[in-house]
Amino acid sequence: MLRRIVPSTNPLNAIYDVLAPAKLNLFLHITGQRPDGYHLLQSVFMLIDWCDTLHFELRRDGVISRTDLGAGSAEILPENDLTVRAARALQAACGTSLGVHISLEKSIPSQAGMGGGSSDAASCLLALQRLWGLRLPPGKLHALALALGADVPFFLCGSHAWVEGIGEKITPTNLPPAKFLVVKTPTGLSTPEIFRSPELKRNSETATISSFAANNKNRVYEYGRNDLQPVAQTLCPPLTQSLDWLGQHKLCGRMTGSGSAVFAHMPHDMTLPAAPSGWTVRKCGNLESHPLAGW
Repeated sequence: MLRRIVPSTNPLNAIYDVLAPAKLNLFLHITGQRPDGYHLLQSVFMLIDWCDTLHFELRRDGVISRTDLGAGSAEILPENDLTVRAARALQAACGTSLGVHISLEKSIPSQAGMGGGSSDAASCLLALQRLWGLRLPPGKLHALALALGADVPFFLCGSHAWVEGIGEKITPTNLPPAKFLVVKTPTGLSTPEIFRSPELKRNSETATISSFAANNKNRVYEYGRNDLQPVAQTLCPPLTQSLDWLGQHKLCGRMTGSGSAVFAHMPHDMTLPAAPSGWTVRKCGNLESHPLAGW
């Protein structure tokens, strides 16, 4: 069971510790492309119990700084880091003179299609509103999040969601409890490279929430496909190897987001198989709600 981290109620401590969960795309269809180049998608984003942990300590000098815990270095990351950008954007939007030091315990792999950076940014926005005693109207917070990245608004909604447009149209949805085997090889994938490919399918038929919901119980986890997957497999052969490995264990694998992580719906009582050297394999459950839902 996911442990919710509750911030200190003592204002003198001015320290919050919060979770930032990963997501899996149950399917991902590309239905078109806007004149500005942005792709239109339909997907169901599902929150899972694979999380980063962020620590926030109030600074009264207005400075925003950050370090990675467990990285073997106290190095402050570049200003264009997504979590720092989120903090700076909120600071500017609210005109606060307060600052923060952010420490990150990273668990979610990068370049995996699991939304780790976007989730960190969203949890940062939610935590800093409390830490700084601020409250942006929901519409302004949503716009600020979207400017940071297409996946960031989803992590603010508090639940699994049907997502459309470029990621800005979000409809909360319920999903049955389930377990998933998530596999990440050491190789990452470049999202822009996938979307630039002339081989990418960009004309999937538009689906509806009702067509997705019509699937009985666990059959929702068999719905659709990931339109990015064929291109991703040509760019990243280890992706095909991980899908084949899932198939060897009688599991039907699918890439999440723009990869390179893949996942499969698995029986609750299935024993976790031994993974090839260098791979990260983890059994995850979906969440009832975001750990910061209601903030």
